[in-house]
Amino acid sequence: MSSAQPDALRLDGVSRSFGTRTVLPALSLTVPAGRITCLLGESGCGKSTLLRLIAGVDRPDDGVIEIGGRRIVGPDCFTEPESRRIGFMFQDYALFPHLSVAENLAFGLQALGRAERAARIAGISERIGITHLLSRYPHSLSGGEQQRAALARALAPQPEILLMDEPFSNLDQGLRERVRRETLDILRQLGTTAILVTHDPQEALAVGDLIVLMKQGSIEQIGTPFDIYDRPSSIYAAEFMGPCNRLAGIWRAGEIETAIGRFPAALKVADGTAVMACIRPQALSIEPDGGGISARIVSKTFTGESEQIEISVHPLFEPLRMHSHERIPMEVGEKVGLRLNGAQIHVFEDEFSAEETVLPL
Repeated sequence: MSSAQPDALRLDGVSRSFGTRTVLPALSLTVPAGRITCLLGESGCGKSTLLRLIAGVDRPDDGVIEIGGRRIVGPDCFTEPESRRIGFMFQDYALFPHLSVAENLAFGLQALGRAERAARIAGISERIGITHLLSRYPHSLSGGEQQRAALARALAPQPEILLMDEPFSNLDQGLRERVRRETLDILRQLGTTAILVTHDPQEALAVGDLIVLMKQGSIEQIGTPFDIYDRPSSIYAAEFMGPCNRLAGIWRAGEIETAIGRFPAALKVADGTAVMACIRPQALSIEPDGGGISARIVSKTFTGESEQIEISVHPLFEPLRMHSHERIPMEVGEKVGLRLNGAQIHVFEDEFSAEETVLPL
């Protein structure tokens, strides 16, 4: 992407309320062109509302929306959805059941002449690999075939931005991963700017070039998948992106004092400040009793690719959780030694601080 290329989408101070409930309080966001941006968050955080405002099927109460530097929403303007050059791929695909796949693709191409429309349908069908499905009807297609047909219909008008609302959630796990990979390959080959809504952090990490993590209508953090996972800006971000063990402590003389020991960290706070360490399960390892922190195995759950283990450490009230891709020979009830194995541990000033560091283990 050239540095001179304008951003695909810009939102400035966009807000939306329903009655007395504010869903989006003055949100601002820039989406880069030619990339896949994931809007990530729990149900009710405002991500689908934001998608509808971008699409034009709902109006913001305030704020400005621009596409490719062109203002489409503002105090004195509102561009109708059909004039925004935005494609929308729905969660249930929303294919017209009474129309063939070819007729579904033609639905958004009525402004084109017959020859150009036929050429456009043939071109996108070949790119997505559904030429053999054009004469069939949606009810006769598998879930993966419906998904590809819906993608082709959304891309046929050559939109500037493709919006996707939980597009893979209706597919079984194995099919979901394959169709998702195929879809991403197509979008990247075409250089499509896409905004994908998901509540699944693992999907966002696998899909997004950029992740926008939302919380209660506001942006909690923006970054690449590595930024969001490796350098979360808050405890909320750290825990949303994957399970964490919380360990409270006090900052003194360059170290965190906790109930199970002292750990060094590079945190700029005053001595005596309450801090919180978020320790990911893979940051822990165990060995036979006699080394490390004295602990006891509470439970073991085999998941195939790993074991999930709960470990009791005195005087903590809650057991610590760890994941191991190696077989752990120790049994439930057995005493073990617990060690921090060098993986990242995120440390914050008190519970909801935005300051974060990584323990240099």
